[in-house]
Amino acid sequence: MHPLLIIMEENSQNKGYWNIKILPKDNLLTLDWKEIWRYRDMYWLFVMRSFRTAYKQTILGPLWFLITPVLSVIVYVAVFGGVAKIPTDGVPAVLFYLLGISVWGYFASCLTSTGNSFVSNADIFGKVYFPRIIMPLVAVTVNVLSFLIQLAIFFAFYIYYVYTGTQGEATIHWHVLLFPLLMFILAMMAVGFGMITSSMTTKYRDLQIAFAKIVSLWVYITPVIYPLSMVTNPHLHLAMSLNPVTPLMEAIKFSLLGVGQWSWWWLGYSVVATVILLLVGLAAFNKMQKSFMDTV
Repeated sequence: MHPLLIIMEENSQNKGYWNIKILPKDNLLTLDWKEIWRYRDMYWLFVMRSFRTAYKQTILGPLWFLITPVLSVIVYVAVFGGVAKIPTDGVPAVLFYLLGISVWGYFASCLTSTGNSFVSNADIFGKVYFPRIIMPLVAVTVNVLSFLIQLAIFFAFYIYYVYTGTQGEATIHWHVLLFPLLMFILAMMAVGFGMITSSMTTKYRDLQIAFAKIVSLWVYITPVIYPLSMVTNPHLHLAMSLNPVTPLMEAIKFSLLGVGQWSWWWLGYSVVATVILLLVGLAAFNKMQKSFMDTV
C-alpha cells in the first residue's frame, strides 16, 4: 500500500461518479515518485511562493542574498584572518571564507527549513491533501536559488584574483566536475537530518530551540572557517573526521580551490551516512504524517 494512497473507485450505484479514498501507508520506507510527479505543479507553486515571500515587503529584496555573505566574509577576514591569524592553506582569505560560508549556509538553511516542515505548514496540511514530502523538496530547491547567487559572487572574486595574479594556491582542475554531486549529497544529508528533526519537533516543540542551537554550534566542529590541516591534535582530528559533513566540506574545497584533506574512502563514509539518514528520516517522516494533525 502506498503512503496516503489515493484510490479512485467508480460508484456502482451512480455511474460516472467516483469515490476518492486517501489511505495511510503501511511501508514506512515507501516513496511514491509517481505521486510526487503528479503534484509537480503544486511543488513549483510552493517554490515560487517561498522565494517571493522570503523578502516580501523589504527594500532590497533578493539583494540580501548578495549582502549577507559579503558582510560575513568581511567580518571573518577581519576577525579570523586579521586578529586570530587563522591560516587558509595559502588560498586568499576572501575565497576561502566565501566558499565556506556559502556551502555551510546552504546546508544549514536546508536543515532548518526541512526541520520545520510540519510545524510551519500545519495550516496547509490541514486543508488540502498533497504528498507531504514535497515540502522538504521545496526547501532544498528554494535554497539552491540563493546558493547559486552566492556561488556567482565566489566565481566573480575568483576571476578577479586570477586576473590580478594574486590567487595564491587556489586552482580549479577536473575535480570541479564533482562539485554538483558533492552539493547534492550535502543537500540529501540535510533533508535526512531535517526529516528526523521535523518528526520530533512536531510533538516536542522545545526541540526546535535545541535544534537551532545545535546547528549554530555545528559549524565550529566543521572545517568551514578554518582548514582541517590546522587541527594537529589526533583525538580532535579523529572526532572532527567522524562528523559526516567534514569529508564533504573538504572535498568541496578541493574541487574548487585545490586545497583540503579528502579521499574516496572518506567521502564514501559521508555517502553511507547520508543514505542511512535519508532512510531513517523517511521512515520517521512517513510515520509522523499519519497522526501529524492530531499532535500539532
